[in-house]
Amino acid sequence: MIAVSDRLEHVHSDIRGPLYEEALRMEAGGTNVLKLNTGNPGRFGFKLPNSVRQALALHIDEAVPYCDVRGMADARNVICTYHIGRGLQGIMPGDVFICNGVSEAASMIMDALIGTGDEVLLPSPCYSLWSNNTYLSGGKAVFYRCDPNNNWNPDIDDIKSKVTPRTKALLVINPNNPTGAVYSHETLVEIADIARKNKLVLLADEIYDRLVMDGLRHESLGAIAPDVPCVTFNGLSKSHIICGFRCGWMVFSGPKGELDEVRNGVMKLASMRLCGNALTQLVIPAALVDSESTREMLVPGGRLFEQRKATCEGLDKIDGASYIQNKAAFYLFPALDKNKFDFENAEDFALKFLHESHVLVIPGNGFDWNEDLRFRIVMLPEPAVLSKAMDDLKYFLSKHRR
Repeated sequence: MIAVSDRLEHVHSDIRGPLYEEALRMEAGGTNVLKLNTGNPGRFGFKLPNSVRQALALHIDEAVPYCDVRGMADARNVICTYHIGRGLQGIMPGDVFICNGVSEAASMIMDALIGTGDEVLLPSPCYSLWSNNTYLSGGKAVFYRCDPNNNWNPDIDDIKSKVTPRTKALLVINPNNPTGAVYSHETLVEIADIARKNKLVLLADEIYDRLVMDGLRHESLGAIAPDVPCVTFNGLSKSHIICGFRCGWMVFSGPKGELDEVRNGVMKLASMRLCGNALTQLVIPAALVDSESTREMLVPGGRLFEQRKATCEGLDKIDGASYIQNKAAFYLFPALDKNKFDFENAEDFALKFLHESHVLVIPGNGFDWNEDLRFRIVMLPEPAVLSKAMDDLKYFLSKHRR
């Protein structure tokens, strides 16, 4: 048998991994499964905004030929303007690369930035896209702790303790997946200071920056640290319900010339794949000026707001369950008191919940979190569906009490 590459040794994709495959087997056998594993709004009745539909229909012929490997000029101009409005300084359209989702952007930046043995500081819990691309680039993932007792803000002392001479980059996912946290200004300032003092590149995954609730304001890390080399990642998949369009981008900012070699490396990689999906780039200008279709989901009466309310009210009724309410996106990362239930670990809980209640959630270890028994809920079904799922969870847990 031919051996697989050793760079796949630590790669894992639990969101669509063994539990998901088990759910598909159950469905093939006739069992209905509620899938709360992936943030895919279009699967739960969220509709394409009219602004996006019209832009696609009016300009479709423009997407027939290859475009600039960095992305269409009109789209990059609007992206640049958007991020200037978010506080990034000194950026130009040439600092923008449009990719097939943030997933491709993450792959490109890691391949261009991280060499064999270079260390990347990643949050725990962490969206596995980033850890996986660290492994595939030949780098070493070093996880810093986010603190559930501090609204999931990163533990600054823990970050400082894990910087070594091999550390090259520091990733911040804000708003966060899987916790839904929005980091404080003070935390972001301290993170920027760590990067500044240790000459690290900041990687800022901010794709949920338009999905912030409760009157909070998201701050862009690159705006807080204009003197630090930073790459900011964003896209339209979640805010404009077009996950399947694969529409994401990255923006280089910081001291002039500091990231030129890395950007040239990204240019080589972008050239290898000829260009990003041109059809999706057509909708970027219209989408980024359409904030209303996003905002209406986040206020009382809006779907994301009401779905969060239904989920949290259901969890409040469960003895032994606790959570920190998300402030952005549509994820919740609750904990179960291991002393009250008979589960061996989070994976054991998730598998039994799937088999007995036909609800699929992802255990905390799928996000490189092993401190306590947690799981991620994707709060995208209608409120009534989520209320029933929480009732099902309550009944399920009642059968597994110690």
